[in-house]
Amino acid sequence: MITYITNLNPTIQALIAGIFTYSITALGASIVFFFRKDNKNMMDIMLSIASGVMIAASFFSLLLPSVEMAENLKITTWLIVSLGTLSGGIFIVLGDYVFNKINKKINNSRKRCLLLIISITLHNIPEGLAIGVAFGSIVYNLDSVTLLSAWMLAIGIGIQNFPEGAAISLPLRREKISKGKSFFYGQISGIVEPIASFIGALIVIKIRYLLPFFLAFAAGAMLYVVAVELIPESQKNKNKNLMAYFFLIGFVIMMILDIALG
Repeated sequence: MITYITNLNPTIQALIAGIFTYSITALGASIVFFFRKDNKNMMDIMLSIASGVMIAASFFSLLLPSVEMAENLKITTWLIVSLGTLSGGIFIVLGDYVFNKINKKINNSRKRCLLLIISITLHNIPEGLAIGVAFGSIVYNLDSVTLLSAWMLAIGIGIQNFPEGAAISLPLRREKISKGKSFFYGQISGIVEPIASFIGALIVIKIRYLLPFFLAFAAGAMLYVVAVELIPESQKNKNKNLMAYFFLIGFVIMMILDIALG
């Protein structure tokens, strides 16, 4: 089976790798089924952990690779990364404004959940593109890109996706959304990865120059949501210090995954 997959066209392999990373996102989202009751303290803890996961992912999975890729492509690094980050935040602000105009009856908790879903979905798009670029680059016989390195990238991103799936489904459950719907929205955020992987492999040269911006864009969106929605909400808990500690735990977990598997 492994031999069959490795002999496929790199574009098809990129699609398979994207499906793999999506499945890990779904697996992470499924953790919501193991929570038997709505315990506010537990949900606040998970919200704090999710905040830490997203902050770490923004830096180690998005901003740092954006800087490195921009430098390798000889792009003005500080400019493209700054523009991407600010654009991601502005995108969420505008999306929030438009959504409020369309649906004025939505409450703050549901709006927060929507922003969370959008931000992590945006985060998954450049990850999928990165996988596609890695597989698509194989055809150029570059020393730095091999079939093994492309698959290792996909496996690393896949493992990192586990806490990201949970980072959506658990806060949704906290807002008393059913377990089934919480899982659905958690896993659907990862469905963009196989699509982006396939596209990235098809147009590998053009995507390589756009990827630093997209990476920083997704980071900016995530940072905005964490700063404006998730951290303030988790700090409503009476034990603020404990919530901050769980934030650090989430950050460290994601940092270890990124460094060990990056």
